[in-house]
Amino acid sequence: MAKKKVLERAEIIYDRLIRRYPDPQSELTWKTEWELLVATILSAQCTDVRVNKVTPELFKRWPGPEELALADVTEIEKVIRTTGIYHNKAKNLSATAKMVTHEYSGKLPRNMKEMTKLPGVARKTANIVLSNAMGIHEGIAVDTHVKRLSNRMGLTESSNPAVIEKDLMPLFKRENWGNANHIMVLFGREVCSARKPMCEDCPLNDICPRIGVGK
Repeated sequence: MAKKKVLERAEIIYDRLIRRYPDPQSELTWKTEWELLVATILSAQCTDVRVNKVTPELFKRWPGPEELALADVTEIEKVIRTTGIYHNKAKNLSATAKMVTHEYSGKLPRNMKEMTKLPGVARKTANIVLSNAMGIHEGIAVDTHVKRLSNRMGLTESSNPAVIEKDLMPLFKRENWGNANHIMVLFGREVCSARKPMCEDCPLNDICPRIGVGK
């Protein structure tokens, strides 16, 4: 019975939020699969707004993996410095560009197993790129917003992103896995924030158990 209630709650959550955000999209600016991958790697511990200020210069200098593979890591660092942990990000971007260029003929792999072999690419990043750029749904990207909302709404009891993803996947239709991430991210930023969730004005306040809120 408990699982059935969680499933019913998830269905209501998705129905209401997809009506609120009928065409949910990533707030990162990108045109190609490669650009989305790079932007998503840069978004770690950084806002989408900041990433969007950095990527125009980055893509102007190195449009694709072939160009970035030839770039000096210190030059990459200069461009992405304001995104934080830039030493690590520059190293991963350079290594990923070389791997994509030499092992995948300049094209991104199209499955989770191969995608997560790329330096700096874990399941969250891979899910975002596969779903948004390729229409391939192998899982649900779990970031800080999805983690917070999933726990507050009683969709999972875990704090482990891998476990949360496994808990969420059966609750939504596979073709909606990408949207499930987007609508929770957007809602988490707009209403169900970390410090001051707007519970009184929340369109889910009649079904949300508010687990952990106010504690």
